[in-house]
Amino acid sequence: MTDRRAELAANLAKVEERIAAACVAAGRKREEVTLIVVTKTYPAEDVRILSELGVRHVAENRDQDAAPKAEACSDLPLSWHFVGQLQTNKVRSVVGYAGIVQSVDRARLVTALSKEAERSGREVGCLIQVALDAEEGGRGERGGVGPDGVEELGDLVARAPGLRLDGLMTVAPLTGPYAGRELTAFGRLMDLSTDLRRAHPAANMVSAGMSADLEQAVAAGATHVRVGTAVLGVRPRLG
Repeated sequence: MTDRRAELAANLAKVEERIAAACVAAGRKREEVTLIVVTKTYPAEDVRILSELGVRHVAENRDQDAAPKAEACSDLPLSWHFVGQLQTNKVRSVVGYAGIVQSVDRARLVTALSKEAERSGREVGCLIQVALDAEEGGRGERGGVGPDGVEELGDLVARAPGLRLDGLMTVAPLTGPYAGRELTAFGRLMDLSTDLRRAHPAANMVSAGMSADLEQAVAAGATHVRVGTAVLGVRPRLG
């Protein structure tokens, strides 16, 4: 076993222990929570090792890095998630490899995704990115629509050809009333998910929690956690 494979295997085992313990503490079954490994800034070789170790969901946030990596790993049984702020001029490329876009936060992006999904004959899953630091009617510091905009945007996705409304995503905010209150923030996301599912029962995916706060996300009810650093290590600084 190579050093890198051994390192990733050990890190994955530790993350698995954390998720399993969080599920026990929350009275949930382990299979209710899906691990998505965020592979941004790491090479295709790492993605290949992760696949060999049983990882099935990976996420990227920059198309210029993700597209060649996804192509290099196209033979692997992986589901690719796009989690970064997505510009409309990158939509065609992203739809080429991502099965789920977790960062849908505006009508113009919905229109672009729908057009490209139809053109390519693909169905693209969409999560509405919720910004819990957004002012009413505004967007968050790291993208996302405010809680007051979730219903309208969700309806738009649900009606859009080629798109599938899968649920909601958030990142624990660094500012505003939820800063430093991850469990409360994720609880708010779960409330919004309940509201969304009244109109769209199948939109039951809730993506929340990262390396530092996955336990709070599991406690709140998240169905998916996005873990990067705890699996792959501290990322090099991007120039």
